[in-house]
Amino acid sequence: MDTYIIRKQIHRLPGKVIHNIPLPEPQVVEGHASRKQIGEICRQCGYRQVLLVTDKTLSKLGYEQAITQTLTDAGVNYTVFNEINSEPTIALIEAGREVALECNAECIIALGGGSVMDTCKMVAAGVRMPHLPVKALLLKFLPVPDKTLPIIAVPSTAGTGAEVTVGAVVTNNHGTKGSTVLIGLDVTHVILDSELTIHAPQQVTAACGMDALSHCIEGAISDVDVDDADEEMSEEGVRLILQHLPTVMKEPENIEARLGMCRAAMYGGHAINTQLAGYVHAFAHSIGAKYHLPHGQAISLMLMPVLEYQKSACIEKYAMLARYCQIAEDDANDTEAANLFLQAIRELMAQCGMDKLSSPVKACDHEELTHMIAKDSINYSAPFTFSNNDIEQVLMTVTQKE
Repeated sequence: MDTYIIRKQIHRLPGKVIHNIPLPEPQVVEGHASRKQIGEICRQCGYRQVLLVTDKTLSKLGYEQAITQTLTDAGVNYTVFNEINSEPTIALIEAGREVALECNAECIIALGGGSVMDTCKMVAAGVRMPHLPVKALLLKFLPVPDKTLPIIAVPSTAGTGAEVTVGAVVTNNHGTKGSTVLIGLDVTHVILDSELTIHAPQQVTAACGMDALSHCIEGAISDVDVDDADEEMSEEGVRLILQHLPTVMKEPENIEARLGMCRAAMYGGHAINTQLAGYVHAFAHSIGAKYHLPHGQAISLMLMPVLEYQKSACIEKYAMLARYCQIAEDDANDTEAANLFLQAIRELMAQCGMDKLSSPVKACDHEELTHMIAKDSINYSAPFTFSNNDIEQVLMTVTQKE
């Protein structure tokens, strides 16, 4: 069944819904090795016992030790949960909640990428409702009594923006991913520590950068009413990525550029909270799920095809971004400025080696993918609603040649 009419009629509804959800207002601490301030932050907040959650890779690299040392120095007791080696699952969240309850954690320190952040959000919510099994918490909207346990978020990648987003993606017992929006998420601090991202492989840096870029662009061009501050944050995220991503690809240890990317990723997370995503994500989610393609690669595959296809509906907003990022002169007409903006994105992708990704999309899968993409797009307030034919046309641009 073609749901185009329904999708078109309700396309602004998600934006109205998201604005009724309270958002975290964390204090942001940034700088090289800034995670060494966490012990003092916990002491000032009066925490006596905290749970530090990280993944197995970061734990092996010893990145948590700088945090545990500052906790010891500040007289704060801590327990470490470092069993994360995949995206959040019900079993993983249950295990984390059990540890948090056993140690009477008063705060969770989340050190890692999107999987760690989403796991911690669900653990922080689950602790407030210990009588409920985790599977009962996997609702589209999860109201948390008296807010979640406080979270200090320390992202180790510059991409997902999950350190501030109110959503969490969890894999259920049937292996299906679903998203939950937490009403009452309490992220009190975000620590942007550029040292954590310096040793990321180039491909990971590039893929994360493309993910952050897509968040900021889709936020800036969405059909959601936001105030000037929110709009400018999305625009600034685009500008920071255009400025700093080429630098970190060439100079991995450039601290200033790394910090700029961390800041841009956080702005991208804020854009998801206030302006939602768009068709780049609808396509990327569906293609990633169908062919098991990593999210950053799926985003990179679909970024230009979607931006190009919706150009006629977005000329003014593309032009606005071009002028803000100083890609186009203030007196350039909208068409010229929009073209310059798209060219700048193409050049950035080429600089990062993300312009020649091989596509897994097969023509025989178009019908299934079209249904998946149309369904996913209901969650967003995109600049305009794609019909099934529009979706098919975009899929054709990334379909393998027979």
